[in-house]
Amino acid sequence: MASNEELKALASQLKDPKGAKGIEIAEMMDATNIKMTLHAIDYLQIQANQHILELGHGNCGHLHNLLARQQGLRYSGLETSELMYTEAQRKNKAYTDAKQAAFFLYDGLHIPFPEHTFDRIFTVNTIYFWSEPHQLLSELARILQPEGVLNITFAQERFMQQLPFTTFGFNLYDENKAADLINGTTFYIQQSNTQTETIESKTGELVNREFTTLTLKKRGH
Repeated sequence: MASNEELKALASQLKDPKGAKGIEIAEMMDATNIKMTLHAIDYLQIQANQHILELGHGNCGHLHNLLARQQGLRYSGLETSELMYTEAQRKNKAYTDAKQAAFFLYDGLHIPFPEHTFDRIFTVNTIYFWSEPHQLLSELARILQPEGVLNITFAQERFMQQLPFTTFGFNLYDENKAADLINGTTFYIQQSNTQTETIESKTGELVNREFTTLTLKKRGH
């Protein structure tokens, strides 16, 4: 059984990966979260020549899958982790060299882009760490095109509560809590899609993970 200190260290690495252990954790997250990531991308309703933003891309091992979806796509990635920012660039040098992708650091709250920059935005497993969710959603609304789509993908609270490290700095959500959060913003939920998969947990056991992608659009559109 992992000690509290070990669980705290794991929670910290999941939030902000650092060092050699962070690279290892990022590889593991890329593998264990791929179904969630592809679920988020599947429901983005991507069309040719769109500009897509991802918040919290990790090492971005999924970029090739996204860019192959349509012709002429451009991708921007935002990270709070300097290690993931550099890892994503290292892994995706061919795409950054070809000007199909660009990666940026931010503070988790203030998004460094002008209004209406993006056609599609998605984020997977970051909602637990949002310090000011309403302010961040307001920023996402600002940079999204009027007809744009925002997908937020997260593992359900009832699953996350079974993981001992989530007591350290995670804010957990189910559909109702997420809907309450969205209701106070300029977004509305266009659709909600839930799936269950069997994965190996961060502590090594096989578990059934239930996760949801909320597809949001701006009110008035």
